[in-house]
Amino acid sequence: MNRDVVISGGGPVGLMLACELRLAGVDVLVVERLPEPDQTIKAGSVNLTTAEAFYRRGLLPAMDAVVQQNFAQIQKFLESRGGGGPTAVPVGHFAGIMVTSGGVDFDDPAFRDVGPAARVVVIQQQAVEAILAGRAAELGVEIRRGVELTGFDADADGVTVHLSDGAPVRAGWLVGADGGRSRVRKLAGFEFPGTDPAITGRQAMAELTGADALPAGWQHGSGGLYVHGPTPGRMLTVEFDGPPADRDAPITAQELEDSFRRVSGADIRVTKVHSATRFTDNARQASTYRLGRVLLAGDAAHVHSPFGGQGLNLGIGDAVNLGWKLAATIHGWAPAGLLDTYTSERHPIGEWVLEWTRAQVALMRSDVRTRALRQVVADLLHTGDGATYLAKKLSGVLHRYPIDGEHDLTGRAAPDFAFADGTRLGDRLHDGKALLLDLADHGDLRETASGWAGRVHVLTAKCDSEPALTGVLVRPDGHIAWAREDGSTAGLEGALREWFGEPA
Repeated sequence: MNRDVVISGGGPVGLMLACELRLAGVDVLVVERLPEPDQTIKAGSVNLTTAEAFYRRGLLPAMDAVVQQNFAQIQKFLESRGGGGPTAVPVGHFAGIMVTSGGVDFDDPAFRDVGPAARVVVIQQQAVEAILAGRAAELGVEIRRGVELTGFDADADGVTVHLSDGAPVRAGWLVGADGGRSRVRKLAGFEFPGTDPAITGRQAMAELTGADALPAGWQHGSGGLYVHGPTPGRMLTVEFDGPPADRDAPITAQELEDSFRRVSGADIRVTKVHSATRFTDNARQASTYRLGRVLLAGDAAHVHSPFGGQGLNLGIGDAVNLGWKLAATIHGWAPAGLLDTYTSERHPIGEWVLEWTRAQVALMRSDVRTRALRQVVADLLHTGDGATYLAKKLSGVLHRYPIDGEHDLTGRAAPDFAFADGTRLGDRLHDGKALLLDLADHGDLRETASGWAGRVHVLTAKCDSEPALTGVLVRPDGHIAWAREDGSTAGLEGALREWFGEPA
């Protein structure tokens, strides 16, 4: 059996990548060792750039429905603790120092033309996975559950993938999206340098007694940190006595209860555990995301503590960056070196996330000097500038790919431009194609792009939200490759060749 791509791993990253490839007409097989989706408690939110990625593919309505249910639960929980209200909506935290939307300047230029994706924040990883699985099925992606990659043989022309359910599959490419303990990464020989773990974290959905008086949110106790909420039964502890002796051992109610008591000092009881997991601050990153015909995405390429909730966001960003580039390579029109820009664009962002999480662990410690430093950082984050800075970092709006260009939008994720016909940019990217915006009815611009018909769509429209812009080239992943305000086409042909190959 021949396939264009085999993806090992059917979590959100593998499914998002499969959807991106299938949109581009690529034959893709996803294999997932788990027979059913993992219901263990994981990420509970996404950032703005991830929500925008879903929005650009038409997934916003399905996710919005889940978000509204979650907000109702959170609001009820906060009200039971004497909180709530429009200014109490959290935008994120740094080392457990919570920042709410009331202190953020959303008129900052980095948030311009955010669009409807801004409302999709609080959504569980399991819900994201379910929606992506449904979308993959609609697109005709074959997903084999309960099937494990047992090995592979890579050569210059492709990869022979050995699976637990039968005959080998021959594919042009293999992508490891199989988690932090990635078998693909290990078998392929990717270097995975980083720092060893120093903490033990526990997170659970459980039934508790004696917790009614506990405040909501992140709290610093004598031996670490704990969180109760923001939904009923959700609990988290962090202790700084080293990594767990056996991370895979079953987590008991007694273990959770003991940890929560040590950290909080509260006399709580854990009467039932619905879902629980351990985590550490092991922080490692593959030195490259590609070795020949084998690529990595998501946790297979980088692992870190979950503080700040960046793992799911980082993986979805990998998927949308890699998908169109790998498809272009398979279809034969990719310019030289296009696939290598996957590493050069995504690796620095992964490196930032690792450093961001390491800094948080350092600031969470309980010694007197760290507590003093944490108070200084808290004072800064609770200023208008500090809150806005944190919101911009966590949302991803400051990430910029190293793309040459004179305009300040070049390399950034495109704002959700509002057009005169009532549509927005996100509405125009559902098919996964690149889009050249002709915002000044410029015949020369359309003529320049004519050689790339089929790879780059052209939209002639008036942009009400950015009237100064005359032309913008948006890559399939939503990042801007070229922009002008003077009506000129200077640099456009070069950008088209750089990202979309030679004209047909």
